[in-house]
Amino acid sequence: MVLLSRINVWMGVSLRVTAVAAVMAFALAGRAEARGPESLSGLAEKVMDAVVNISAATNVPADAQHGVPMPQFPPGSPFQEFFDEFLGPNGPNGGNGGKIPQRKSSSLGSGFVIDPAGIVVTNNHVIGDADEITVIFNDGRKLKAEVVGKDPKVDIAVLRVKPEKPLVAVKFGNSDDEKIGDWVMAIGNPFGLGGSVSAGIISARNRDISDQSYGQYLQTDAAINKGNSGGPLFNMEGEVIGINTAILSPSGGSIGIGFAIPSSLAQPIVDQLIAFGETRRGWLGVRIQNVDDTIAESLGLGEARGALVAGVDDKGPSKVAGLEPGDVIITFDGKPIKESRDLPRIVGQTAVGKTVDVIVMRKGKEKTIRVILGRLEEGEKLAKGETPKAAEPSVKKTLGLEVSTITDELRKRFQIKDGVKGVLIVKVDASAAAAEKRVTAGDVIVEVQQDTISTPDELLKRVDALKKEGKKSALFLIANNQGDVRFVALPLE
Repeated sequence: MVLLSRINVWMGVSLRVTAVAAVMAFALAGRAEARGPESLSGLAEKVMDAVVNISAATNVPADAQHGVPMPQFPPGSPFQEFFDEFLGPNGPNGGNGGKIPQRKSSSLGSGFVIDPAGIVVTNNHVIGDADEITVIFNDGRKLKAEVVGKDPKVDIAVLRVKPEKPLVAVKFGNSDDEKIGDWVMAIGNPFGLGGSVSAGIISARNRDISDQSYGQYLQTDAAINKGNSGGPLFNMEGEVIGINTAILSPSGGSIGIGFAIPSSLAQPIVDQLIAFGETRRGWLGVRIQNVDDTIAESLGLGEARGALVAGVDDKGPSKVAGLEPGDVIITFDGKPIKESRDLPRIVGQTAVGKTVDVIVMRKGKEKTIRVILGRLEEGEKLAKGETPKAAEPSVKKTLGLEVSTITDELRKRFQIKDGVKGVLIVKVDASAAAAEKRVTAGDVIVEVQQDTISTPDELLKRVDALKKEGKKSALFLIANNQGDVRFVALPLE
């Protein structure tokens, strides 16, 4: 009994010591977590070479640099000769032929590579309407860039450079998986100090910082300053979960309130810009307002929710579908609408032409309305009284040929007879075998290896299939714009 008691006492002490040790270990772990990761050097080294500086130069009148207008004189003014002496052909700016001298206005920002072939993402406001864009890499290389596409609404731009060898690239992560308090790292070019790394946490989610209502932004306390715009916000796995785009600061420097476009919003836009050179947002065609408690009570909603339809565009998809002023949209395509600001974002991220179910509250009862979404960009043109331009046909490339479906515009441009059907050749590479066989733009591919072809995708699939079969060449049946046909054998290499 005495021995057992002693054992029990020691066990009790041991258990207490173990418990205290566990609490201390937990506390220490909590303190370590509060301090953040022990080091970010490995992560920074992993992604640094994919982060770039963006230099954008714009030609502006020299006087615009200082806000001073150039002097204007009436005809015959005695001062005109002095003005001409300075700006005229024989003056210091004679090369301008009397025009106002031009100077380059430069801006600096950040960006990141998402494709080793040379696709770079940045903010739209970084490049603006620049005449010349240069991408500067971590190793000092400089490459001229061309604009693939821009989206001013969410402030995203996609650039393309042509590197001699594959670039280091990073990939988008899912910002929806990130939580408030998660650690993040920003890399960019603040105040021209390229390759600057800062770290912090996600301070908040779903911030509205723009009246465009197409984005809800991540807020971070990672230091973001002027020049960080367009740079990536990384999670601890080295994935881009945001594009740094704005700061809140009375001084212009970081005070710990920065905003990033979440990747869940940015990536679909980037994909559209790469594929089409422009955005293609869904359009419902309604004017909406928020539902407050008073409106909710008067409409029998029970609680404030949804988006109240204040008006319906006469030329919009909602008019055709049957939406009415006074309807409260509570669900769109299976997604609940908690506030009116949710609707434009969700509609804008939905595919053009998709048929969606819109659940509304009408006179106290739920009603489901099916709407075929239009395209926002065309709706905006209609609102301005412009006639939307027909969508450009998709152009595919194969065997040195650029091919397209035959649209009414292209049929008219190339004067193709109505009865001619197939895939239109819109361009022929001068070095391609097809050019040697006198295949020209305006010719129409009717068959490949005796199979009828009606779309560019069918053509590409047929060519790929023949290559896989080991064929060295294929027999094309080609018609000219008058419908006269001939067979042409083209090598598949």
